[in-house]
Amino acid sequence: MTLSFWRYSHLALAVFSSLFLILASTTGTILAVDAIQQKIPSYRVENFKDITLAQSLPKLRKIYPEITELSIDHNQFVTLQAIDNDGNDVNGYINPATGKIIGTPTKKSDFINWITSLHRSLFLHETGRLFIGINAFLLLLIAISGFALVLNRQRGLRNFFSKIIKEYFAQYYHVLFGRLALIPILIIALSGTFLSMERFHLFENKDEIENKTEKPEANAKKTFDLKNTSLAEVTKIEFPFSDDAEDYYTFELKDRKIEVNQYSNEIVSEEQFPTTKLLSDLSLDLHTGRANSIWAFILGLASLNILFFIYSGFAMTLKRRESRIKNKFKANESQYILLVGSENGSSLRFANAILKQLNDQGKKAHLAQLNNYTLYPKAEHLLIFSSTYGLGDAPSNANKFVSLLEKQKQQQQINYSVIGFGSKSYPDFCGYAREIDTLLATQSWANRFLDLQTVNDKSAEEFVNWIKLWNTKTEIPLATTPSLYNHIPKGLEQLMVLEKTTIADADQTFLLTLRAGMRSKFTSGDLLAIYPANDNRERLYSIANIKGNIQLAIKLHPHGLGSGFLNNLEAGKTIKARIINNHAFHFPKKASKVALISNGTGIAPFLGMIAQNKKKTEIHLYSGFRQKTEITAHYQDFASEMKQKQRLHNFHLAYSREENHHYVMDLIKIDADFFANLLNDGGVIMICGALAMQFDVESVLDSICITRNNTTLSEYKSKGQILTDCY
Repeated sequence: MTLSFWRYSHLALAVFSSLFLILASTTGTILAVDAIQQKIPSYRVENFKDITLAQSLPKLRKIYPEITELSIDHNQFVTLQAIDNDGNDVNGYINPATGKIIGTPTKKSDFINWITSLHRSLFLHETGRLFIGINAFLLLLIAISGFALVLNRQRGLRNFFSKIIKEYFAQYYHVLFGRLALIPILIIALSGTFLSMERFHLFENKDEIENKTEKPEANAKKTFDLKNTSLAEVTKIEFPFSDDAEDYYTFELKDRKIEVNQYSNEIVSEEQFPTTKLLSDLSLDLHTGRANSIWAFILGLASLNILFFIYSGFAMTLKRRESRIKNKFKANESQYILLVGSENGSSLRFANAILKQLNDQGKKAHLAQLNNYTLYPKAEHLLIFSSTYGLGDAPSNANKFVSLLEKQKQQQQINYSVIGFGSKSYPDFCGYAREIDTLLATQSWANRFLDLQTVNDKSAEEFVNWIKLWNTKTEIPLATTPSLYNHIPKGLEQLMVLEKTTIADADQTFLLTLRAGMRSKFTSGDLLAIYPANDNRERLYSIANIKGNIQLAIKLHPHGLGSGFLNNLEAGKTIKARIINNHAFHFPKKASKVALISNGTGIAPFLGMIAQNKKKTEIHLYSGFRQKTEITAHYQDFASEMKQKQRLHNFHLAYSREENHHYVMDLIKIDADFFANLLNDGGVIMICGALAMQFDVESVLDSICITRNNTTLSEYKSKGQILTDCY
């Protein structure tokens, strides 16, 4: 079945049953807590499963002259109803091995009874039970459709528990918790559905209704083995009323009910319980967690997860609808056709920004989903913006495009450009966009206008790279400011300023230390996104994790929006920002030797990586600055401390405006043999700083690789041995 079928089914079921599920999940959580509390204090005796009827019954009859009933509940608490030697009524928990009373049963509170009634029937008696049963079945369908969606997203059962890329909070935890809670929720839903159906006698048949007690024939009498029957196998024992041989024991076991002669232990009659009763008891145990406190705890968590799924599911739905298509011109009259394949709306947001600009400049442009592809009689340009779903698959609104493209051939020559959106964390980065680009190249009517352009992690900067190419070739002046394409995220977290150094006069650089919230997870090499003007203009800074705090190295630029904002902060002030997981620039876990190359403020993430180097990986730091300042002195002090702790092997400094000036590239040339051997032995080189520096460094490294290793730098890049984060 198609992805869209599962998604719309999943959503429709959730919408229809959400109110009932909220009530059932809330009350279910409370009842799960009550099931755990029922076992506290515990009246279950040690070695309970080893106590047999032959050991217990004679002793109890000696202590209590008249016993009415003995019952064992799901907690394996033994309750005795009897009269003692003093003629007093006894109704309490006992130790079945000694007959000693160890506790008194208590009634459930009115509140728990009220919650139970609400959970089972909504106070509507049989009608309410019917509603709850239907919604239990709907929850089962929701779980199955959710399972299908995760399978589709992860591309099969084999990748079911593989890494999930975090696009935003609701999406990430909806999938993560969905995988973890899937089995408990399926059990809750299936057992709840069965209990409701059994309540309305939907499983009864004539054989079960007319089930009669079997009485053994005279020559086939069987004896009930009291010596080998454990109390754990029994749920209730009704004792004889008198010493009369016609008064029998009635033993209610897990699977049957038998009457036993109190003197000879012969089985007088035996009644097997129907399968439906056994399944009903099992379903009740699974649905309530009454038999096991650990399972009750899991059920409570699963019920809480259902509440979270309702919130996160609707949040995901609303996010997908944030960017709606609003066309000014029809498809058959437009020169520019923009087609979008988007799973969560991010690609659509970029396309909408281009549509608006084209229309504002008097161009007739039309935006549609890839699944709405048709003939465009006046089209001159076809722009395709497509993300990739899961591991190289089409988004749900683009899964019909390939077949539509084969069926509908355009009647005139049209220029096409494909822009792919994705995450480099997936092996099939922009896989579907690449598939479209290749397919269009085979169409007789399609002319490639620009090579395929890719955008990693919704980067506005990378998207602007495509716009610049488009502008140059079409001479249509679309905006090239990245901030115009940035989306202001919701739920920014507050960070407190702990410390800010004074600005170094020589190079206008300062260090800023921020304290993140307790729930924030980050590491050196991640990015901090700030919004200094409280609008959609975003500024990104590489961060270092220093003792659990965020540290930034910032160069103050004249009239700089981000650097000026950060420079005006004082200790104790708070800012709103978000931390972006920059997994492509994390310190390598398996490399035995790492070289870190930076210039200027690019050293910031490297300081954190060195501080976090508890495994004592061999690290060599190469940094270039203009001249010596208070900040570079701080870096040298830090390096000395890290060398003593064996977290840093060497620190090489280059000053471009001091006496005997040289650049970081000169340091690399001096240690050419070291870099050649490092790469040849599987080591990693990380580069952070200015983009111009990166190009110069890579040029030097390429020459070293060709000369000494008889290969190119690109070969090591393809192996993941060259990691860059430059700007």
